Amino acid sequence: MPESSDQLDDHILVASFKDEKLKEASFTQLVTKYQERLYWHIRRMVVEHEDANDILQNVFIKVWKNLGEFREESNLYTWLYRIGTNEALTWMDQKKRRSSVSLEDNEGYFTEKLAGQKDFDHSKTEWKLQLAIQSLPDKQKAVFNLRYYDEMPYEEMAGVLGTSVGALKASYHHAVKKVEAFMLEN
Repeated sequence: MPESSDQLDDHILVASFKDEKLKEASFTQLVTKYQERLYWHIRRMVVEHEDANDILQNVFIKVWKNLGEFREESNLYTWLYRIGTNEALTWMDQKKRRSSVSLEDNEGYFTEKLAGQKDFDHSKTEWKLQLAIQSLPDKQKAVFNLRYYDEMPYEEMAGVLGTSVGALKASYHHAVKKVEAFMLEN
């Protein structure tokens, strides 16, 4: 399969990053190219702007430290999303562990953060959808967001999440059913 121009551009970015004279400029290009997409992917998982920004900063620190060893066995986009997803999942897990409330109460944490947003209106469909998504388990939330919002093919999602296509299809199916049930109940 021939490379897309986006993949070719990414290949050039990675090669440029490995050249000490071009390292900073190529990294700046990479950040410019992927920052917004990664931010929204992370934000949909963790809800709050400040948290998403902190996680995104950690993502780019990891990218800076590891891009020189990136072997291009996957697309750069897939690799970046894997780092972003793992950072967001780790952050959510740490948030839950630091909390002294039960797991059931803690699952409402992100829902409460969403409801606390200044424009929140529980009667609007988009907010109901966000509440439904926040009710999903973290990994199912990641699968749902990658498929629904980012329209990522299952094969790429498998690279991002390190699981099989079949498991992802099942997870997405269950997530959709849960979201539909939540929307009907509310």
